[in-house]
Amino acid sequence: MDLPERLSAQLNGDEGPTRQKAARLVVDLAITARAQGFIEVDHAHVSGVSVITGGHGLRRFLADLSSSGDGKVLIPTTLNSAGCDKEKMKEMDIDWPDFLEQQFEIVQAYEALGIDATLSCTPYDRGVDDEAGVASWAESNAVCFSNTWTSLITNRESGLSALATALTGFAPKWGLHLVENRTPNIKVDVQCELNTLSDWSILGDWIGKQVRPGWRLPWGPMPFIQGLSHRASFARKKALTAAAANYGTPMLWAEGLSADPPLPKDSDGKWGAPVDGWQGELVFTEADLQSRYADLAPQGQVDLIVIGCPQASLEEIRITASAVRSYAEMGMKMPDQRLWVFTSGTNHDLALADGSIEVLEQAGAVILQDTCPEVTPYNRSKYNHLLTNSLKAEHYLTSGLNRLPTSVLSIEDCVAHAFDPELSAGERPQLAAKAQPQHASNKTVQTGTATLAGQGLLSQDSFSVRGTAMVTDVPITYLGYVNRDTGVVEEYGHPLDGRALEDSILIYPKGSGSTVAPYVLMGLLYTGKGPKAIINSDVCPLTLPACSLLNVPYGHGFDDDPCMSINDGDRIEMTSKNGTVTIEIIERAG
Repeated sequence: MDLPERLSAQLNGDEGPTRQKAARLVVDLAITARAQGFIEVDHAHVSGVSVITGGHGLRRFLADLSSSGDGKVLIPTTLNSAGCDKEKMKEMDIDWPDFLEQQFEIVQAYEALGIDATLSCTPYDRGVDDEAGVASWAESNAVCFSNTWTSLITNRESGLSALATALTGFAPKWGLHLVENRTPNIKVDVQCELNTLSDWSILGDWIGKQVRPGWRLPWGPMPFIQGLSHRASFARKKALTAAAANYGTPMLWAEGLSADPPLPKDSDGKWGAPVDGWQGELVFTEADLQSRYADLAPQGQVDLIVIGCPQASLEEIRITASAVRSYAEMGMKMPDQRLWVFTSGTNHDLALADGSIEVLEQAGAVILQDTCPEVTPYNRSKYNHLLTNSLKAEHYLTSGLNRLPTSVLSIEDCVAHAFDPELSAGERPQLAAKAQPQHASNKTVQTGTATLAGQGLLSQDSFSVRGTAMVTDVPITYLGYVNRDTGVVEEYGHPLDGRALEDSILIYPKGSGSTVAPYVLMGLLYTGKGPKAIINSDVCPLTLPACSLLNVPYGHGFDDDPCMSINDGDRIEMTSKNGTVTIEIIERAG
């Protein structure tokens, strides 16, 4: 693969060690993905900011990266939300030793690299000047929004790959950069009215929950949705794509709302199927909507109501303020600052100017800037059960990131609970384990000898490692579902639940969930709690960056699927020579 002249110079170290590391990652990812070369990028957005998401892996990596002082980003680059509002630490009452100090350490390290510390998870909401061109974005909700509703094209990057692109100015040309890959693979027929923002959020999350093993989704679920109202505000669009991103959706199509999908039409104007057919055909009914509301309804005392995940748009702030005003005009005031509204600095200023912030604060709400509900550490002595209008918030708040019982209602109903705690009277609920449908496994026991041939990373020209294989055909979600201190998988229903990754040769299809995953993996590798080698059946931009930067033996693209050909517990040898990675079964398990 021919490298652009400047990228080649960066790889050779001509622009210093910081940019050399970034160039190595960009080239490794390009070779691994069999990219069609490289593309110059207009804007980057980097995730991995909060102390609780990136953890010690992020802090150590940034300290190492910025210590030389020789590299700054080459393109406009914005930064994702932090774990707190530094001006509202008293109100947030964060029970975490040295949290603010650690948070400043992370933000300042990014700023030393020339990154604009916008601290917003919604760069598409007044975060960029032009909604067209090529981006490298690592916030999953932003990826889905931009690809769906704007002309700004981005792959679903990890925090590390977006940072590498920001430092070099280049990204591999692959995935959603290519027109032929921007094709829907799931058909969704909506047969009910969606009226509130939470309705739209539930739909996005519901689609992801229907994905089954065996569906061919190389770029993630990419639904074509029919039956939606042709009137959709910015906030409705945001709610839909943010929740869909929970399960790896990088873009979607909504008939009459988004650009038309690249599908044929018959003589009656009806949309046909993609060339390879639909992986799934789903119908979303009123019964499905109400069933999810029943599942998500508060059961027991609600301690705190959070609005703004992703950070609230001006429209969402105004909807919340309007609901609050109806109670305030009756002289009511919410007790104990039970309502927190999270937004960006830009939208805060706009809402301050139109009076919405005053309405909210006078009624007893707390308005938080620069942070988001899912990346905030809550004081568990005060807050055990949260209520929100966002399925993105519910998805991550109930994960291992916070492990908080979380319920979902519309904004209007959330505000009602903020003013009247008796609406949710009862014992505090305990977080119930939730096995998701996609945790079904198709693995069968294999016998006999086997040798698999695949590919490695350009930066890893040779290695040899032996060990015990830890194998699953279910994706691994590092953020929230792998303990960042012990390396134990903590996801009920997952085949590896309760297992430690330490010293294994870890084999799985790919990573899923948050784009901060590489920092969790890096933290485990720094402390010796991670695997000794990693094998993916699919190219995984959430796993590869950590392996590339920390030189963990990595293989992919095998002639047989290693997730199915190798048993969990098999003794294997993994070698790399001249760009070919070979796996040999030494001894079958059991």
